[in-house]
Amino acid sequence: MGSKTRTASYDKLAPDTRYGSLLLSKFINCLMHDGKKSVATRVVYDALEQIKKRMPDADPVVVFTEALNNVKPSLEVRSRRVGGANYQVPMQVKPKRAESLAIRWILAAIRAKAGRPTHLRLAEELMAAYQRQGEAMSKREQTIKMAEANKAFSHFAW
Repeated sequence: MGSKTRTASYDKLAPDTRYGSLLLSKFINCLMHDGKKSVATRVVYDALEQIKKRMPDADPVVVFTEALNNVKPSLEVRSRRVGGANYQVPMQVKPKRAESLAIRWILAAIRAKAGRPTHLRLAEELMAAYQRQGEAMSKREQTIKMAEANKAFSHFAW
């Protein structure tokens, strides 16, 4: 375990101000661009407001957390060099990595869809993921499919 694995972001992470959720605050930090945290925060809160409007009986934070949990992959492939050949080796994903992958995919999905306010796109992507649909979900399916397809190489896992 080199220095690459440690980031201080988890130790110093303060829960977000409105809902007191660590996961939410992590998400806001990942969404943030050019150090503009207030903008990122507003986008996330507006998205949660949208979710509240569209799904009045659900708690938006629960929707958010569930959505992330649905997107988290259980398996992924990692390149492994064995005797001059590169194999895609399926591996279990560690919880921290699963979480950051989920966040990254959701953000990638909403950044790919241009032309509408970010908070609307975020709200929709989260609601889609909550119902196990949407772009980030299909990304997860693909990742797991890749891992399944390369099961033959799983004996190279270390």
